[in-house]
Amino acid sequence: MKYFIIAGEASGDLHGSNLIRGIKNADPDALIFCWGGDLMEAAGGKLLMHYRKLAFMGFVTVLLNLRTIARNMSLCKSQISECNPDVVILIDYPGFNLRIAKYVKSLGIKVYYYISPKLWAWNESRVKKIRSDVDRMFIIFPFEVEFYGKHGITVEYHGNPLVDEIERKKLFFADKKTLRKKLNFDDRPIIALLAGSRSHEVKHVLPEMIKVVKYFPDYQFVLAGVKNLPESLYRKVIGKKPVNLIIDKTYELLYLSEAALVTSGTATLETALIGVPQVVCYKADFFSMIIAWIVIKVKYISLVNLIMSSELIRELVQYDLTEKRLLKELKAVTPGGNRRDEVLKGYQVLKEKLGPAGASSRIAGEMVRSLNK
Repeated sequence: MKYFIIAGEASGDLHGSNLIRGIKNADPDALIFCWGGDLMEAAGGKLLMHYRKLAFMGFVTVLLNLRTIARNMSLCKSQISECNPDVVILIDYPGFNLRIAKYVKSLGIKVYYYISPKLWAWNESRVKKIRSDVDRMFIIFPFEVEFYGKHGITVEYHGNPLVDEIERKKLFFADKKTLRKKLNFDDRPIIALLAGSRSHEVKHVLPEMIKVVKYFPDYQFVLAGVKNLPESLYRKVIGKKPVNLIIDKTYELLYLSEAALVTSGTATLETALIGVPQVVCYKADFFSMIIAWIVIKVKYISLVNLIMSSELIRELVQYDLTEKRLLKELKAVTPGGNRRDEVLKGYQVLKEKLGPAGASSRIAGEMVRSLNK
């Protein structure tokens, strides 16, 4: 069978690559065309467009690139029409993918959506598009079952692919002593800093995080940098503070850490699955936060708390992200802290809610089976 998969971001490329492997295991003769990245191509997809040419973030940036976005949309539609796949699989990236879904549906081609847009957080009206233009929705968070259920949409939860990815990564980790030496860490326990993957997050959140370094002289603080941001950005914020920087080794760093300060997002769930007690930190400019307070409809900003339906990990957002509060909450989750055991026990419940590893294979297998009916 022929498949056409669209992912517009780095995270979608990762999950798309695992999905492609699962599809090829279930359908050895599969021909897979994709919009994605290097990982999807390495997994066996025929890459037609790289996500780096699609990733326009922010209202102003989108406005400035409307012509490019329109050309990309037109190109994608023509390629789908030319390939005439048995199914188009959309991975998150709703601004683009929901428009493609409507077009694909008009062609009479099946539309599967893998990894739901975060409609439960904002722009809930888009649910109508899911109902009309998507044949099957495969979700990765258990709480999304209830969300879609109240809108009369049946969705399928087969597990979370992050569980797969972390289990796969751990297989290649050396023992902690060897890994620590390889990464040039000293013998002091580690507190990890995960300041986000976007420059504005680093600029607003990292300065608040490093204010507490002076209170933990027996620990080493290590910042997990991402390769899509310049090292100079991190160095400028760190200044002369005793904070080490390591690039593109986030999982390895967390594996060695006793605690972490984490900007909200997928990183909070990754940190929890690796088993590191954390404090969630988020801050933005005043205008952005006003917009967020207006449009965001969820009680929590971290995936961990959304899945648990309670504040298992502390969230310090905007004016709550102060030196005093951050010091208190970080002390509470470091060894000997009064909340550490509670958080670690909560992580076990979280893992039970998410289910076992193998989600990517299960979802791919179900997709192939349904198309063969």
